[in-house]
Amino acid sequence: MADEVLSQNEIDALLSAISSGEMDAEELKKEEEEKKVRVYDFKRALRFSKDQIRSISRIHENFARLLTTFFSGKLRTYVNISVSSVDQVPYEEFIRSIPKQTVMNVYSAAPLDGRMIMEVNPNIAYAMLDRTLGGSGNGKTKRLESLTEIETILMSQLFEKAAINLQEAWSQIAEIDPVLEDFEVNPQFLQLVSPNETVVVVSLNSTIGEASGMINICIPHIILEPIISKLSVHYWMQTVTKKRDEGAYQKIAENIQEAKLDTKVLLGEAEIDIQQFLQLNKADVIALDQSIDEPLKLQVNDTAKFYVQPGRHKQKMSVQVLEDIKGVKRNDE
Repeated sequence: MADEVLSQNEIDALLSAISSGEMDAEELKKEEEEKKVRVYDFKRALRFSKDQIRSISRIHENFARLLTTFFSGKLRTYVNISVSSVDQVPYEEFIRSIPKQTVMNVYSAAPLDGRMIMEVNPNIAYAMLDRTLGGSGNGKTKRLESLTEIETILMSQLFEKAAINLQEAWSQIAEIDPVLEDFEVNPQFLQLVSPNETVVVVSLNSTIGEASGMINICIPHIILEPIISKLSVHYWMQTVTKKRDEGAYQKIAENIQEAKLDTKVLLGEAEIDIQQFLQLNKADVIALDQSIDEPLKLQVNDTAKFYVQPGRHKQKMSVQVLEDIKGVKRNDE
């Protein structure tokens, strides 16, 4: 159980009670030191730490964004999907919490063992089907038992194609290949694991057009067991750096090669007053501050970068780079 945070009014009331003698600070200290017994329900075993649950939540927040984009493009209507909660419960409790008639898509996740369920509220499922068939997507439902064979195929195909988003969302943790294996409307006919087996249930708030409802993803412990060590903050921090995209790197390198640079070499500098400048004539000589024995400086975008020496190359005036200039700051720094 999480520690309760007292408000300022509650803190003031507690201090006032201690000051007035209504409460004894020593008794409070003794109560704190006594061992407290907490009830543990073995039928509701918590097999995942809070850290691992947070990792699963992050994965499915990404999945919700991908699913929103996917269904928006497929259904051509307003779609909003977001994570509502992530809990670990017995499989039996999950089955009891969903409608008696609902849409249940069963996915395998090779190479991981076991299967996971994506349960879609009938309001959402029918809104998707209605949009696929050209309707407005108002979410008006009929009995699931009366689904025609064509409607069942259309709905299955929609969720079969959505599996690519699940694969992408999980790619940071494990390379899985989700495949839609079964489509069921009655939860009682679907017994993936034993009733007391712990499963993680990710609940997604979903809005499709005018309809709204929940999409629940049920992941049995058997699927997550081989990769449970990767559901930690330490693993996420280790894998935060992505591999370099060679294609993007090559494209950037090509663009840099085509960049235009303003380069110039200064032969030297001199200062003269305006009167001397006005009196300059042909053949006059201006003494520069640069010795002929010293190398010249090559500037790149007004920043001195290299020492060079002047010369000729193929009948053109050129310079030869001798060495780079170290420790020179840009003019604007």
